[in-house]
Formats: sequence, structure tokens, C-alpha cells
Amino acid sequence: CQYSCEKQDGVPTEWHMVHLGSRAIGGAGVVICEATAIRPDGRISIWDTGIWNDEQVRAWQPINRFIREHGSLSAIQLAHAGRKASTYRMQSGSGSIPLDQGGWQTYSATNEAFTGYAAPRMLETNEIPGLVQDFVLSAKKAVDAGFDALEIHAAHGYLLHQFLSPLANQRQDAYGGSFENRIRLTLEVLEDVRRAFGGALGVRLSGT
Repeated sequence: CQYSCEKQDGVPTEWHMVHLGSRAIGGAGVVICEATAIRPDGRISIWDTGIWNDEQVRAWQPINRFIREHGSLSAIQLAHAGRKASTYRMQSGSGSIPLDQGGWQTYSATNEAFTGYAAPRMLETNEIPGLVQDFVLSAKKAVDAGFDALEIHAAHGYLLHQFLSPLANQRQDAYGGSFENRIRLTLEVLEDVRRAFGGALGVRLSGT
């Protein structure tokens, strides 16, 4: 459900009510909003939805009420795009949005660029706990917004996947190197979100 926030503020619109609500009317057991950013610089594009502030919470509430009124549960993917953030939506271009056109410096497990995108900066170790807490804050706001279930997005080459992958993650700290270190961030996110959210909780992983 990204690519539709024309004000570029992460707030869902009537488009989301129609798009997601129609799935509930169609009989889906669970309706899930995809790749919703936990913070502004975690958006895939400037047109993505978010769940990091109260304005977004208020906009999600009637959408979730509508979904439940038509017999479905509502769920949301909490996501951060990492080095694949700050890009154009498909109908607006390709690759990274330049800084002077509203883009931003991305960050990742690495300072190596994803093919065709601008290079990220490598996250400092002391920045990582703040990211974990951003996931937790968004989980709490998702509860306030009326979502029944959460899914942590750790696939498709986005930030958590960038830490999981031995191709993207060449770090020398506690979050890189061994398998146990590469999964550390995802586990910390899941453990802390689990303490903050008592409902159905999943994680999306890529199989390759």
C-alpha cells in the first residue's frame, strides 16, 4: 500500500481505505498493509505510508475499523528500507532520489551501494539500539491505530535483511561476521517488539 501518499507525509489516504477495505469486503481473513515505514528515512520512497507519528495513527484508525466491520483482521508490516530507501516510485522514475530533490542520505549494515542506487553510510554500532526502539515505538502506535497483527519486514534486501545477508554485511562489530552476529539485530527487534505487543507477531524472511 505504498506509492500513494501524495503529501509525502506518510499519512494513509482514501486510496488506502478503498484498496485495503475492498480486500475485507472480498472475504480475506487478514488484510495486511505492506512495508510501512517506522521512521521517515526508512521509507522506500517519499510516497510511502508510515506509522511513526500520531497523525498517521489517526488516519489508520478508520481504515482498520472498516476492515474489521467487514469481517477481516488487519495487520501491518513494520519496515525500514535501509540502503534501498530514498528511491523513486515506479511511475516517477528509477534509482535514488537526489538530495536536492527531496531524497536523503541512506544508511545500512554496509557503506556499499545496492546496484543502481546511491551509496549508504554504514551505521555506527551505537546507533543500532535507537533503531530497535523505533520498531518498538511503531509497534505501540500500530496498536493505537487498531491493527490486530504485526509483521517485521526482514526480507527483500531492506535494512534487517541487509544485516542478515553475508553479502551485504561485512561488519566487524557484534552485528556482523558470524551467523549469530548477523541475526542479532532482527532478534533484538523481535524480542523488544514482543514485549510491547501481545498480539499475533510474524517476521518476513527471504528464502535466498
